Amino acid sequence: MSMADEIFIQNCRDILENGCWDTDLAVRPHWEDGASAHTVKKFGIVNRYDLAKEFPILTLRRTYWKSAIDELLWIWQKKSNNVHELGSHIWDEWADENGSIGKAYGYQLGKKARYPEGEFDQVDRVLWELKNTPASRRIMTNIYNFEDLHEMALYPCAYSMTFNVSGDTLNAILNQRSQDMLTANNWNVVQYAALVHMFAQASGLKAGELVHVIADAHIYDRHIPLVEKILANEPKKAPQLALDPNVKDFYAFNKDSFTLPGYEYNEFADKIPVAI
Repeated sequence: MSMADEIFIQNCRDILENGCWDTDLAVRPHWEDGASAHTVKKFGIVNRYDLAKEFPILTLRRTYWKSAIDELLWIWQKKSNNVHELGSHIWDEWADENGSIGKAYGYQLGKKARYPEGEFDQVDRVLWELKNTPASRRIMTNIYNFEDLHEMALYPCAYSMTFNVSGDTLNAILNQRSQDMLTANNWNVVQYAALVHMFAQASGLKAGELVHVIADAHIYDRHIPLVEKILANEPKKAPQLALDPNVKDFYAFNKDSFTLPGYEYNEFADKIPVAI
């Protein structure tokens, strides 16, 4: 069993068996038919993934990891907030008539600030610090910018990264305010595991641990039968990530720089309703 499968099973079982329901509260999300989308949740879940041992992708069901990495590159490389520059349509419902999602995600990473060493945006500052001051305990990004929240189509869910170098190994903490376990959990884990690999290779380091901190880890009411069905599947062996070793420039990575030889997964054809 892959570590990603094991952690996902533990998280979902804990939520379903010990979680807190919000059915007595007014909630913002709703289903396509207008019904309130209630959840059962656990507060403060912390998961650790050792990227040196395996790539943390689910085998219980398929994770469309190429699309996940494409979105990651849209945010962290292109620093874009326009869906016309994204290969998938996952952001379309939050975009305006011009394709913009407002001052969210990539927009925040691309905002520049003046440092003694020059002008940097958040991504370039991380790259500079990993190469020049790897012992620093200040290597962070944060896109939950209070002054711009009212101009974001959706508040950031995964909002901050903290990078830490131990010897020749890069570790990171992903902080997430909210996590839809069925539709987004492994999607985000795959993305930020890939990001740690990218920053590590671009900085001459090894990828170490990804620690994922989730404030509100929840399962929607209409997702419960689907989650139970997935949990009944037989896990398969975790694949190893093959990252093109010739790419040393963070901005030269593309989704084809990543391959997962031998990735096997359980088929899951059920339609998943999306709360909006």
